[in-house]
Amino acid sequence: MTQAITLERNSFGQLIYVAPDGVRHLVTPVRSFPIAAPSEGIGLVNGDGEEVAWVTRIADLPPASREILEADLASREFIPVIERIRSVSSFATPSTWEVDTDRGPATLVLKGEEDIRRLVRPALLIADSRGINFLIRDRYALDAHSKKMLDRFL
Repeated sequence: MTQAITLERNSFGQLIYVAPDGVRHLVTPVRSFPIAAPSEGIGLVNGDGEEVAWVTRIADLPPASREILEADLASREFIPVIERIRSVSSFATPSTWEVDTDRGPATLVLKGEEDIRRLVRPALLIADSRGINFLIRDRYALDAHSKKMLDRFL
């Protein structure tokens, strides 16, 4: 049950799951659906790859455990969310995009249109030339200028 899950950090800063019987497990959180449902369905996996606990929803965790889990996930995942496309160098690929993300301004190089992948509608995942994935959660929620730029590549 999610509410009974207790998480803490050891002296090395590693994530520890404290089982109901008091046994401590060094764990790594693994999202089941990192794009479609990032705050639901998280397995806590030990060093042998065995799932020792299941978090149904992060929001159901006690506040202290929730903060620790969210911080651990944020430190190992890097998928900036594009909020606005400021400019595109060319409508032919490769092209350089200047974007605003939830982590600040960024520049990405789109090698080819095949690097824009459609996810669960209306989300898109854009892989840049350095291998960084950028997420557009809802392409229809972008401002008019951003939609116009993006539509040229879709």
